[in-house]
Amino acid sequence: MRNFGMKRALVGAAIAALAINASAAQAATATGTAKAKILRQIQLTNTSDLQFATIISGATASTVSVSTAGGVSCGAGLTCTGTTTAANFNIQGTNGAVVLVGGDSSVTLNGSISGTMTAALTYSAPNVTLGATGGAFQVGGTLSVGANQASGDYTGTFNVTADYQ
Repeated sequence: MRNFGMKRALVGAAIAALAINASAAQAATATGTAKAKILRQIQLTNTSDLQFATIISGATASTVSVSTAGGVSCGAGLTCTGTTTAANFNIQGTNGAVVLVGGDSSVTLNGSISGTMTAALTYSAPNVTLGATGGAFQVGGTLSVGANQASGDYTGTFNVTADYQ
């Protein structure tokens, strides 16, 4: 009887060993890789304002356009004098990264005495690739000047955005 019990134990051990070997033969392993890319926080700085110059209004409505390069086009019936500039924004961030730029499509300028005017805004580029010293973009616009527009100093603010692509 002892022999029979011993044989039974050996057969059981062999079956268990085969089961372990069978599951080990079917097991597979693989490795994964964890990655992260860190970008510097974007810093956006306004270095010059959008300046439409000094405008002498006329009897009819017209427009004054300042290109993103700063050039001016003074509409019929208006006289434009003085300095014009496009707004300029500097971007600091990770060298080689692409930054999407944009913002408000228009701005309302309120007169110091009375009146308002609206300017449609244009952006020099939809994106900027940052270099070692960062990047920049400009904002120009077309200002709608009313017939006999009320005199005064007109100002308005607009928002721009810069975000990694």
